[in-house]
Amino acid sequence: MVAMMMRQGGTRLSGSMMTMLGARLFSHSAAGTTSTAGRGFASGGNSSLVGFLRGSIPANDAGVNWIVGVRSCSTVAQQEVQNSGASHASSAAQAADSNKEEKEIVSYWGVPPVKVVNKDGTVWKWDCFRPWETYQADLSIDLKKHHVPLNLLDKLAYWMVKALRMPADLFFQRRYGCRAMMLETVAAVPGMVGGMLLHCKSLRRFEQSGGWIKALLEEAENERMHLMTFMEVTKPRWYDRALVISVQAVFFNAYFLGYMISPKFAHRVVGYLEEEAIHSYTEFLNELDKGNIKNMPAPAIAIDYWQLPPDATLRDVVMVVRADEAHHRDVNHFASDVHFHGRQLKDVSAPLGYH
Repeated sequence: MVAMMMRQGGTRLSGSMMTMLGARLFSHSAAGTTSTAGRGFASGGNSSLVGFLRGSIPANDAGVNWIVGVRSCSTVAQQEVQNSGASHASSAAQAADSNKEEKEIVSYWGVPPVKVVNKDGTVWKWDCFRPWETYQADLSIDLKKHHVPLNLLDKLAYWMVKALRMPADLFFQRRYGCRAMMLETVAAVPGMVGGMLLHCKSLRRFEQSGGWIKALLEEAENERMHLMTFMEVTKPRWYDRALVISVQAVFFNAYFLGYMISPKFAHRVVGYLEEEAIHSYTEFLNELDKGNIKNMPAPAIAIDYWQLPPDATLRDVVMVVRADEAHHRDVNHFASDVHFHGRQLKDVSAPLGYH
């Protein structure tokens, strides 16, 4: 009697277990990964499981191994799917949060990114300058004008610039691309220093600047664009960068002190520096004409900035840069003359847009 009750209980237990495990054992994911062992077990029906539960089938039988294998395989597969889904969901959530945060920042501050287009409707590709800041250089400017030193300060400025040219000639020799790049890292400093000091002076004295703050900052920006152009022509090496850092550190502080002491002297120094720049770019052009330097196509940034034709070359770039330097020469000699006559820059209208 006891034996019969145990058999009936075992049969009911096996039936309930088959009901619970059926969906797992014979799911589509398990069926796709099973082998012939699975088919063997399926043909045996519930008797295999009942035999295993009664102890008549060894635990290492193929049917039992198949049950354990399918169980493990199905569980791992579902875990992988769940993990993969969670990973994708997490990535999507992070991307959504990032986009939402960016949109919130833009909408909160009210400063959306501006999409600039050309006159022909194409998208403007430069962030460092805008289409309305481009221009065509005046190549008709007189390149041979020279300010003859008239007094002690003029002579000091003139010979100091001549002395600075000597180490540059020894270091660069005929590497005019590197020479131009180094020259522009120095030439972009005076306009920024002068504009900054005039800006502070205007704030201290509650007075207008006559437009000279903007004029000097325009000069600094124009010189920086020269540098951005020649960086596309000549790639600076580590010792070129080291030299730039050293020269800029010395020249910035020296010019700052010089401008504080005597703006007339500082502007005269820059005027003579620009004269030397014109001379250097003229030699650059001579080497291009002789074929000693390859006349490569002009960088795209130069074509857009100076409104050059699409087929412009390096020679065209050097021509417009030299013209810019001539205009900077005139502006700084003029500023020095204003101080020489005992007047302040604010009393004379600045030559805005003169480059």
